[in-house]
Amino acid sequence: MEPQPKHLPAEERRAVTVQSVVALAGSQNPSDITTAAIAKHMNLTQGALFRHFPNKEAIWLAVMEWVADRLLARIDRSAQGIDSPLVAMEAMFMSHVEFVTEHPGVPRMMFGELQRPESTAAKRMAQTLIQRYGERLHRLIEKGKASGELLPSLDSAAAATLFIGMVQGLIMQSLLAGDVASMRRDAPRVFAIYRRGIGSTL
Repeated sequence: MEPQPKHLPAEERRAVTVQSVVALAGSQNPSDITTAAIAKHMNLTQGALFRHFPNKEAIWLAVMEWVADRLLARIDRSAQGIDSPLVAMEAMFMSHVEFVTEHPGVPRMMFGELQRPESTAAKRMAQTLIQRYGERLHRLIEKGKASGELLPSLDSAAAATLFIGMVQGLIMQSLLAGDVASMRRDAPRVFAIYRRGIGSTL
């Protein structure tokens, strides 16, 4: 990472810190990322870092908030102005895949937080993100059922869970293969199967 100016406004310093953590998580186990490593990546002292965050947990919470805000804003933009619920869902799916491809450290951190046995602020934020994502999908699915584009008997909750699960499955396989970019290639084929499963035959 390019050396950062020593004096930045507080909000800008916080944003740079979050981006540094996301970048570090893309190349190493997030649980191994220390505040010393973050400070070194930013060319700062730990003391300078702690002037903006009281502890590591506060940094992780800021990262989860950044992920939630950016991801939800991106999928909302991708579906904006699309009348067809199915087409809107496909746009959301592809934009989510693109987001992960651009920020491979994000799913590493998400999975890490969700596996923690204790309830942390960052873990609760990750859970809230998934809940808010599911609510968006549920509304689109219900709209599709009402318009006849989706099967009227479709289990909306299960369909939303499967949608998110498909993204998570693609992420896990790409991480195991060490080829995050493979998601771009596989995503259209995966969504095509999903589309056939939930779409109305009428």
